Amino acid sequence: STTDGNLDHGSDHDHDTFINQISDSAATVIAKAAQTGAIDPRRVAVGGHSYGAFMAAALLAHTNLFRAGIARSGAYNRTLTPFGFQNERRTFWEAPETYLRLSPFAAADRIRSPLLLIHGEADNNPGTHSQQSERLYQAIRGTGGIARLVMLPLESHSCIARESIEHTLWEMQDWLRRWLQSTDS
Repeated sequence: STTDGNLDHGSDHDHDTFINQISDSAATVIAKAAQTGAIDPRRVAVGGHSYGAFMAAALLAHTNLFRAGIARSGAYNRTLTPFGFQNERRTFWEAPETYLRLSPFAAADRIRSPLLLIHGEADNNPGTHSQQSERLYQAIRGTGGIARLVMLPLESHSCIARESIEHTLWEMQDWLRRWLQSTDS
């Protein structure tokens, strides 16, 4: 990251250092917020949707900054998007190390904070097929981690049915309540 905490977007290969950039940025934000008394750094969660879900899972795999996470409709195994993603224009065969480093699935054994995965069963985004969440869930559970998978029937990349939206909000609130309770007790 740059000295002001922003991601450096000056390289054609930003993804080569992406994990370090987002990890450093997250650590800086948490430290500053804790310094002001705005947060308890022992009770911070991370979450996101789509690319933000990938980033949340990557932060859980590569840092110990977060007590819990929520990831909705993300791409967690970059080898399933072998011809590029976001600003990454190299193929898997041109940059296999980058694809693997950017795959939370490949680091599932290091995800030790509980992760809630929510995904629409009919996700029509080519990079975020629902299989992405199913496989990450299986990998986390299979390596001794804590995860919950919620599949939303008939929903695509973003849920639109009122019932799905309300259920998603309930799941997220319940997850945060469960895992961010005070550490004082």
